[in-house]
Amino acid sequence: MPRVRKGAARTQARNRILRLARGYYGSGHTSKYKADYAVIRAGVYAFRDRRRIKRDMRRLWITRITAACRMRGARYSQFISGLKMSGITLNRKMLSQIAIEDPKVFDQLCQMAVKASRATVAKAA
Repeated sequence: MPRVRKGAARTQARNRILRLARGYYGSGHTSKYKADYAVIRAGVYAFRDRRRIKRDMRRLWITRITAACRMRGARYSQFISGLKMSGITLNRKMLSQIAIEDPKVFDQLCQMAVKASRATVAKAA
C-alpha cells in the first residue's frame, strides 16, 4: 500500500482550528496547539454559560418582583404562594415585566395574592 502523508487534510484541519480561534489573544490565534486548546476551553465556557445565563435571568426577575412586592407591603414568598392559591399561573418573567410596565395591574395581583395567602393562614389557625 502507498504511504499516505495527509497533506491537504492536515492543512484543512489546522485552518479550521485557526479560523475558530480568530481574534484570540497572543499566540492563541496563530499556534495550532494553543489555538486548539483555546477553542476547546471557549466551547466549555460557552456550554456552561448558556445554562448560567438562564439562572442569572431568573434571579433578576425574582429581585424585581421582590422589590415591587416590598413597595406594596408584601413579601415575595407570600406573593408567590398567594398567586398559586388564587390559581394565577404567570411565570416570573411575565410578573417582572408587569411590575415594570403596568404597576396598576401588579397592584391588583399583589392584593389578590395577599388576600389568598391570609385566608389560608386564617384557616390553619
